[in-house]
Parts: sequence; C-alpha cells; structure tokens
Amino acid sequence: MIRISIYGLDQFVVGDYSGDHTANIANILEVEEDEIIFYAPNAMIFHKGIEQTSWNVIVSINAPIKFKPFEKLLTEYIFKTLSMFAIHIEIEFEYFEESSRYQQINKKYPRYIKKENITPIEEVDDSEEEFEEHHCEDEHCECGHHHDHEHEEESEIDINDEEQLYLGNAFEEFEDMLEEMDEKKN
Repeated sequence: MIRISIYGLDQFVVGDYSGDHTANIANILEVEEDEIIFYAPNAMIFHKGIEQTSWNVIVSINAPIKFKPFEKLLTEYIFKTLSMFAIHIEIEFEYFEESSRYQQINKKYPRYIKKENITPIEEVDDSEEEFEEHHCEDEHCECGHHHDHEHEEESEIDINDEEQLYLGNAFEEFEDMLEEMDEKKN
C-alpha cells in the first residue's frame, strides 16, 4: 500500500487529483491502482501566522522500502502535475518494511467504494412551494420549519446571488429566544 498525504491543499482538489492521477502513479510504481491511496487532511500550512494553503504544499509519501528506486520518477511526476494547484511543493518519502504493515480486509465488501457503487442522493427541491407545505403556523414550534412572515421586507438583494452580503440581523430569532427564556425565568 502506498499512501500519498497532501497537506496544505483543499481536500476536494486532492480528491480530484487522485481521480485523475492514480492510474499514472500506479503505472510509474508498477503496481495495481488498488495499491495507491490518497490522504487529504483538513489541514492548512501556516508561516509566521499567515495561511499558506495552495501556496506551500507538503506531500508525504508513505511506501514500502522496495519503492525507493522509483522516488525520482515519482517526484518529477508529482511536481509536474501538482504544480497546476500549488505554487511551492515539498515531497518527503517515508519508507517502511512490508513485514511491519498489517491490514484486515473484509471479503464481504468491495475493497474500495467506486462510482458504480454509489447510490445518487435524490435532489431536494428547495422551492418556496415545498417550504410552504412544511410551514407551521405556530411561531413557537420546534420543527425547524417556522418562518416569520411578519418580518419579511421587500429587498432589492437577490438572495440566490452568493456574491451579495446578507444585511439583515442574523441573530434576530436567537435574540427573541433569549428574551423569551429571560421572561420565563422572571
């Protein structure tokens, strides 16, 4: 098993990178694709208090010692292909004796989840019509579907535009809840 850990790069970028490059890396190392796995921790690189994500990336390759002869070729490949996502890249190899590695594989299940094994999630219709079906008239209900129509105002802001800032009071309902709790205590 060869584990390629990538620190300082977005997890989803690493996921896409692994999908695009696992076959080539397996070819370089002369192994089956099932021997390659990527690890993308939710980690950022910092230098003197400044976040370095995608600017400085550290790649750690954990592999059996028998793969040491492939080190230079694999390094060149990773530098070339990962440079599309990172400015500076460091690669470190960590080798181990195969006799020091253990694994348990459950034969009842496929070794890896693959696209053909994934069941697509039904798309949820977030339209106002669906919301209205679940709308509760009781303003104190705890179902999570309460919507206070009294405080609605016409706005020129397009709520579907992710670039617009929300200018309302994000804590309005929370503040109301705190007031109610204070009233109950007194």
